[in-house]
Amino acid sequence: MSLTTAELLACPKIDTHCHVLDPARFPYSPDVVYRPAGQEMGELAALHAVMDFHGVRHALLVGPNSGYGLDNRCMLDAIAHGGARFKGIAVVPNDASDELLSELQQQGVIGVAFNPSLHGAVYYADIAPLLKRLAQRKMWAQFQVQDDQLLELLPMIEASGARVMFDHCGRPKISEGVHQGGFQALLALGRAGQAVVKLSGFAKFSNQGFPFDDAKPFVEALVRDFGLHQCMWASDWPYLKASPRLDYGPMMALYADMFGAAECEQIMWHSPKSLLGF
Repeated sequence: MSLTTAELLACPKIDTHCHVLDPARFPYSPDVVYRPAGQEMGELAALHAVMDFHGVRHALLVGPNSGYGLDNRCMLDAIAHGGARFKGIAVVPNDASDELLSELQQQGVIGVAFNPSLHGAVYYADIAPLLKRLAQRKMWAQFQVQDDQLLELLPMIEASGARVMFDHCGRPKISEGVHQGGFQALLALGRAGQAVVKLSGFAKFSNQGFPFDDAKPFVEALVRDFGLHQCMWASDWPYLKASPRLDYGPMMALYADMFGAAECEQIMWHSPKSLLGF
């Protein structure tokens, strides 16, 4: 049964994927390919306001490749001034040292983002030592793959022993259906309890507009094979590179249509609270 708006707002929540972009205080890196502007930007004060209205108590901030690249200062500033509201996923060089990981961990960073969907899988061919360092520190390796990229990275991921989470439902190719190789590999990791997944980012892989009905079979398969305890809700605010306009409230309401009250509370609160240590 669908939740009412009041019931959805009252449900405690942790947003497991959002960004802070504030080029006025933290100018974009000069060498980045894409520079978010206009409604793509999201200052800390705006994020607090959005979270307060929608009943979101905590958030996992992800360092965006867009705008900032390897510069994590904006995200770290938000964590420092968030009053224990935030944790972070940083973007680091592929040869990041243990000293750098230690420094980031002390500032509230719990993992590192890898983005083959932007850079390609070959770009990450040499990250096995970094994945081992993350495993030793019990930090997360967060991957944003698309189509069948996971197949190229899977042996290295499985050998690392790192805690692994996948962004945006694994960004499958809709036209290939749930039986495509990369998505089946993701489902197998879920069945084996070797990864967690964010049920998010529908606009990044759907071939339709809102409410992204063609993404729902993939969500259903992920919930079936991962189990709700390994699935987490995320907004992806402020929706970088989104071609249609997306808003926090309507995007969040999609989950009330797909899940019941107990299921929403699991993916929006209990799972991320347990997995991310809030």
